[in-house]
Amino acid sequence: MTLHIRFTRQSFHNYGKESDSLQQPKTHNSETNLSKMGNCQPTIVPYEEFDVMADIKAIRKACKGLGTDEQAIIDILANRCAAQRMEIKQAYFDKYDDELVDVLKSELGGNFENAVLAMLDPPVVYAVKELRRAMKGAGTDEDTLVEILCTATNADIHMFKECYFQVHERDLESDVEGDTSGDVRNLLTALLQGTRDETYDVDEGLAEADATALFEAGEGCFGTDESTFSFVLANRNYLQLQATFKVYEQLSGTEILDAIDNEVSGTLKDCYITLVRVAKNPQLYFARRLNEAMKGAGTDEDTLIRILVCRSEYDLETIKDMYLEKYDMSLKDAIKSECGGDFKRLLLAICH
Repeated sequence: MTLHIRFTRQSFHNYGKESDSLQQPKTHNSETNLSKMGNCQPTIVPYEEFDVMADIKAIRKACKGLGTDEQAIIDILANRCAAQRMEIKQAYFDKYDDELVDVLKSELGGNFENAVLAMLDPPVVYAVKELRRAMKGAGTDEDTLVEILCTATNADIHMFKECYFQVHERDLESDVEGDTSGDVRNLLTALLQGTRDETYDVDEGLAEADATALFEAGEGCFGTDESTFSFVLANRNYLQLQATFKVYEQLSGTEILDAIDNEVSGTLKDCYITLVRVAKNPQLYFARRLNEAMKGAGTDEDTLIRILVCRSEYDLETIKDMYLEKYDMSLKDAIKSECGGDFKRLLLAICH
């Protein structure tokens, strides 16, 4: 039995959405340049000439007979928003009494199949499936947990918890607690409360107090008091954190990311660096993640799929700009050099 969950298009439009309307500091440093953040651009928007019956007939035709017309499937799915893709999935079932997901599973394979199936879930359902995948079985995919939970808004967190229970009949907090330990568990559990200040107010006195506390908890003492770092990074709003980082550098002479790199290790360091980078510029953070997924030997296709699909309706166009600025190479060219076949064609179509 297929679980059909209906969410509005606004529901978990994309994780990491906190900075939709942040004010813009006067700086040209791409690490803290938020000039694009108040006007994030998607690559996929609702298709104006949407005809759900025409789409399901075209998909049906693409899957019939000898061979599959993958390009027809790409042309439809990469040019319809998530809400329209959910309509296609439902209409296909209503007309043909067949689950579209099952039909495509039988026709497609590999990373192309994985990317297509990702596009046929509501974004929040896809996200909680990724969270579950990161935790089930032996070992834990900490990178995925960090990417999703450390970039989520309060609203995202509450939707994740509700949807995770609906899809998996499990408690997200309990699973995270069971799969992590120590300071990482404490930090992720704090983030799962969904209580971050999401205003745009900056208290300079608080920034000085927090910067001093962070210095005394790290560089200014023997050992590191992780609880202070976790509290500040998990609870303050992003503009407040930017002010704190600025004071910290004036106070210590060390940039906050360098201080974290020197003081913390392992998954906890990854959490802190993610929280800092997202507070400064979420789109640049995701550009970095995409670059990490493609550099070196091998390609992390799961991360490529997750970010491109989940960011496409919110800020992928802006992420593309950040990628070009940071790496002097277009995201599309990077994908062309790392991926092949129908998988490459679908990712390029999502990037437009």
